[in-house]
Amino acid sequence: MPKYRPKFSSPIRRLADDQRGATAIEYGLIAALIAVAAITAMRGLGGQLKSTFNTTSSAMSSGNAGA
Repeated sequence: MPKYRPKFSSPIRRLADDQRGATAIEYGLIAALIAVAAITAMRGLGGQLKSTFNTTSSAMSSGNAGA
């Protein structure tokens, strides 16, 4: 006995089997994770970089005061 398949089952089946949406979501999650890691790293380096520039600026100012 042949199986009866309604015409609308094919688009529904294709929608259920479609993995493009899942792949897009995975790429979005990866991009978000990379962004969070980059922001965290930049915040940590930002304080250190500010300290380095302040030290350099102070050294240059004290060097000019003696000249």
